[in-house]
Amino acid sequence: MNNKLPRKIHIIGSVGSGKTTLAKELSTKFNIPHYELDNVVWIRKESGDIRRTEQEKIDHLKAIIRTETWIIEGVHYEDWVAQSFHHADFIIFLDTNYFIRIYRIIKRFILQKLGLEKSNYKPTFAIFINLLKWNRRFEEIVKPDFYHKFEMYRDKLLVVTNKRKIVEKSISKNNGYASK
Repeated sequence: MNNKLPRKIHIIGSVGSGKTTLAKELSTKFNIPHYELDNVVWIRKESGDIRRTEQEKIDHLKAIIRTETWIIEGVHYEDWVAQSFHHADFIIFLDTNYFIRIYRIIKRFILQKLGLEKSNYKPTFAIFINLLKWNRRFEEIVKPDFYHKFEMYRDKLLVVTNKRKIVEKSISKNNGYASK
């Protein structure tokens, strides 16, 4: 790895791992636009979200990837997202403690139900249960599958268990960016 700051960063992690918060922090710190993969999958409208077709989703992501700088974050790691990992200078895998993620999911749900936190979806109990199930699935299936599927990018992968340490650990010191 060289010592220049990354211009294209992909952040992956489970629901409640801190992806969006970290993406916003890095976006502000380095003046790089950030994009949520959920907003690549969905067209957000006041009348309700509309799922993009597979081709629309791929084209939208390609348009982002073609730009000079970006931070892309999301839980997605399917084939349509692979081009983002390929083009990223740096991949951050947020491997936050499972129980911390559960706490954050519960807290987020309560804050959204109270109208104190913005949501891209209507925070229903069914969605809350799904978030908990997705969190478990991430732990048991997605995480090991990601490591296997994207092994070829290990030289630009940073696994972080405590996102507060990410800037000090790697990016802000400008001392190369992949470490474990």
